[in-house]
Amino acid sequence: MSTFETATKFFEACDKPEGWEGCQQYVEDGATFSAQSEPLADIDTVQDYCEWMFGFGTVTSPEGSYVLHTSSFDSATNTATFFGTYHAKHTGDGGPVPPTQKETDTHYVYIVKMSENDKVSEMTKVWNAPWAMKELGWM
Repeated sequence: MSTFETATKFFEACDKPEGWEGCQQYVEDGATFSAQSEPLADIDTVQDYCEWMFGFGTVTSPEGSYVLHTSSFDSATNTATFFGTYHAKHTGDGGPVPPTQKETDTHYVYIVKMSENDKVSEMTKVWNAPWAMKELGWM
């Protein structure tokens, strides 16, 4: 499997969402996470992000899904980029308020740095969280 194929498998597992259990095989121990996004401000490991995404997916219905618009790989920096739209409806218990039955179609980008071992070593998420939170009725 190529480095880009591994990064793609990670993206798919993360956004299904399969949680850490489904993602860990693609990730280096201690892989870091960053995002300039309020709900993710305290998350600093890929493991914790995968678990957060699993929780978000649980709260926003079993029908939550994503569309991958484009992806690319820069071999000079060993970095994969994924641009998608996550479709979700707040139907499950959890989250900041009781289920609102409201929906979001929220754009996001993952920048995934791969290690020499062909595993995720760093991840950055670019996401306009307030947009999604407002559409879901959470603010």
